Amino acid sequence: MRSDEIKKGNQRAPNRSLLRSLGVTDREMDLPFIGIANAWSDIVPGHVHLRTLAQKVREGITAAGGVPFEFGVIGICDGIAMGHEGMRNALPSRENIADSIELMAQAHCFDGLVCVGTCDKIIPGMLMAAARLNIPTIVITGGPMLSGHLAGKELSLIDVFEGVGRHAGGKMTESELCELECAAMPGCGSCQGLYTANTMACMTEALGMSLPGCAATPAVHAEKLRLARQTGERIVPLIKEQVLPRHILTPESFANAIRVDMALGGSTNTVLHLMAIAQEAEVPVTLDTFRDIARTTPHLCHMQPAGPHSMEALFHAGGVPAVMNRLVKSLDDTITVSGKKSKAIAREHPVKNERVITPLNAPVHEAGGLKILRGSLAPDGAVIKCGAVDEGMWKHEGPARVFNGEQDAMHAILKRKIREGDVMVIRYEGPKGAPGMPEMLSPTSALMGQGYTRVALITDGRFSGGTRGPCIGHVAPEAAAGGPIGLVQEGDTIRIDLFADTVDLVVPEKTLQKRRKEWKNPKKPVTGVLARYAALVGQADKGAVLRNG
Repeated sequence: MRSDEIKKGNQRAPNRSLLRSLGVTDREMDLPFIGIANAWSDIVPGHVHLRTLAQKVREGITAAGGVPFEFGVIGICDGIAMGHEGMRNALPSRENIADSIELMAQAHCFDGLVCVGTCDKIIPGMLMAAARLNIPTIVITGGPMLSGHLAGKELSLIDVFEGVGRHAGGKMTESELCELECAAMPGCGSCQGLYTANTMACMTEALGMSLPGCAATPAVHAEKLRLARQTGERIVPLIKEQVLPRHILTPESFANAIRVDMALGGSTNTVLHLMAIAQEAEVPVTLDTFRDIARTTPHLCHMQPAGPHSMEALFHAGGVPAVMNRLVKSLDDTITVSGKKSKAIAREHPVKNERVITPLNAPVHEAGGLKILRGSLAPDGAVIKCGAVDEGMWKHEGPARVFNGEQDAMHAILKRKIREGDVMVIRYEGPKGAPGMPEMLSPTSALMGQGYTRVALITDGRFSGGTRGPCIGHVAPEAAAGGPIGLVQEGDTIRIDLFADTVDLVVPEKTLQKRRKEWKNPKKPVTGVLARYAALVGQADKGAVLRNG
């Protein structure tokens, strides 16, 4: 066993002495040592219940013949960090999470790992660490929150963000906004719709790194406790059989996950995170991988924020295994941490509600819920959740309204300085330029809340999984790296064509050459972790991962 390095032989008497001080018995010295990476905190609603799940994991490990050792992992709540300087720290935290788990597992020679987490960057960081370490690992995701309710309507966090826009537009009183605020989020769990947190939980399950049914099971259901116990029990045979993450994280399993992503219509952030995980696993996944799979996969689930269905509805419809059941003929038959292959799991879980998971012959859209765009404005690519765009805006041409940061754009929206037909450009918000590539949920929600229907938004930053409408993100190269988005001027024509997968700046090349000679990068003064991040981070079209050296 890997842990023998710290517990076998006379030279390890000091190491064993420290282990004995923890209460480890003679019998346990011969058992596998298993790390539990727990993202519990009481500032993140998706994490506040993880102590309970981790306890069930501990029970399962002990019952199966392992020794659990629990340690903490940070986690940022994107919703609380949204709309201010704090959001610049969210994406960099993904790398911190991966690094911290790698350091703990390597230093203490764990034989295996159970990752307990929820929310946007935490699960991707955990999977990146698993791929790096390549020791037996299984993930238990914390589960979605139940829907809020007000006046007979199901609510989620996005209703509150959009409520800010409605209030600014005079369509909602302050007391009504307060009532909405108090009703939308009824308890623990990740935000209710198919936003980034829940999409990444679905990706974890589709990749084969969590047990069947894990992603959609609500945080407060007893089934989630049982899944946590079973997860703890399952890690021990994974260690004995030496089933490693890189046995599971293969080109075929990534293709399966992306196909499920397209059928669900998941968050644009999955493009960043799946590419980052794939790089750690040394699996080739590019924007073209997403583009090609999207073209051959129907969008089957009309999930929030684009549609009416919450994660709770997906749970009752059969969860991720039922979505895989719909796609079973196009899936690769890959191994999973459960011991079952992906097609066997899919066939065991029929769809329970065809309104939530539509038949293949009656999809929400004929092609996948995400699109990869290219063109003169984004030569290296950009991403849009096309499943959340009204088809009347699939082709649009309008004047650029240029903002060198999110706050200026938000001010213009709330002051009604944006006109229908405009194309808002928010730049210097990419991985290097922000730095940290913040999400733009506040401006996109404000646009929706104020009732705009023909305003597009383009950014080198990111969008929350809760964003809907014609919003194009991850533009690469970003403005701070000299990308064409940094050359756009007020009033320039921008042309968007989702049918052709293009986004273009309609300006003569000679004019752009002149602007390029005059361009200067308005670097922001940053220190500490953000300064290191800005110096080392790569572009969004490669997953915005840190370069080595």
